[in-house]
Amino acid sequence: MGRAVAMSLDLEEVIGYHFRNPALSREALTHKSYAYEKGELAHNERLEFLGDSVLAALVAHLLFAEHPEEDEGRLSKRKAALVSRSSLAAWAERLGLGRHMLLGTGEESTGGRTRPSILANALEALLGAVYLDGGFAAARDMLQRCCLDSGAEFVETDFKSRLQELVQKKHKVTPEYKLVETSGPDHDKSFSVEVTLGSRTLGEGDGKTKKEAEQAAASDALNRLQRPRES
Repeated sequence: MGRAVAMSLDLEEVIGYHFRNPALSREALTHKSYAYEKGELAHNERLEFLGDSVLAALVAHLLFAEHPEEDEGRLSKRKAALVSRSSLAAWAERLGLGRHMLLGTGEESTGGRTRPSILANALEALLGAVYLDGGFAAARDMLQRCCLDSGAEFVETDFKSRLQELVQKKHKVTPEYKLVETSGPDHDKSFSVEVTLGSRTLGEGDGKTKKEAEQAAASDALNRLQRPRES
């Protein structure tokens, strides 16, 4: 328990928030693999559930206040980019959250401390814990200080929609996505996808989920289509 307390205090310095109830921060950092292995009941999935909703509300509020000129569609795209798993994982990695995690032996041995899904979930759980411990303002301050002030920018991530609009406008048909390959163990699979127009391959992409691979393929297709043709 001493190591866990030390880790908690160290993390409090990083996020700039002191927990009145340290058990909440420990729960936020406890992966279910560790809880099952140690015979404990508490792990971070419930806090992750809460943190997901808190994050959505905070980001929506901030975007609404900071971009009064933008419509619902543009705000939704900004929100989707900021609350995406890749953004959460990047913020968690920047905070060094992985080294504070309590993981089971299996997750530890297979690189769980750097796995994007675990990091993203832990950050949501930590935000949920701060919300329970200190309220909405404390959670907002943590998000602003640790994530949004650390270089977060709006980056277009819905490449599939952009590609579909472009192809439909020019060819009056919809591009198709085909799963080409699945590799890796069950806990860390990778997917390879092609996006095609008839018999023509427009783009290729890889990802940890099919949706992520499809977005990568669409992004590749857009880059190819927008690349100047050689004369």
